[in-house]
Amino acid sequence: MKKLTLLAFLGLSTVAISQNTKSEPDNGKQKTALLAPADQAGLDAKKKAAEEKAKLPKPYDPKADAQADINRLVAQAKKEGKNIMIQAGGNWCIWCLRFNNFVQTTPELKEIVDKNYLYYHLNYSPDNKNEKVFAQYININEQQFYPFFIILDKNGKKLYVQQSEILEDGKGYSKTKVKEFLQTGKVL
Repeated sequence: MKKLTLLAFLGLSTVAISQNTKSEPDNGKQKTALLAPADQAGLDAKKKAAEEKAKLPKPYDPKADAQADINRLVAQAKKEGKNIMIQAGGNWCIWCLRFNNFVQTTPELKEIVDKNYLYYHLNYSPDNKNEKVFAQYININEQQFYPFFIILDKNGKKLYVQQSEILEDGKGYSKTKVKEFLQTGKVL
């Protein structure tokens, strides 16, 4: 019983000490912060990322019939002699949106993509996970980091899968690495 009483006393003491026991009114003299500086920096970063995301084009269509789209791309790729670059991700993914925007707004990279690939954005989101389509190219039970790229030849055969983190540079992408990936399919 003594242990229980002691534990109760310690618990109540901790609560009492953690409470502000100042009985005088503050009258706005004491500055209080609801968030620690680190928390505020995190919130600021999230706000900035949300603003960036809102401005970027949204290339993923959760309502698309991805298999039918890819089948059409394979038929087109055969005629044009191009490979297919599938960018897996979603409009929820800031890195997916950044990559798409980077390629589309960098003339040198856009030229390489347009010349060599048919570019498709394969949606993965709660609305449409496209599990059957993904299962053709990757092990869907393994954790994926978005975006990643599935490169198909003109006949629709998977050549390789490329993770994107190797292409990153700070809060964006390295032009040199992305160019190398688009030209050779590898980043050295």
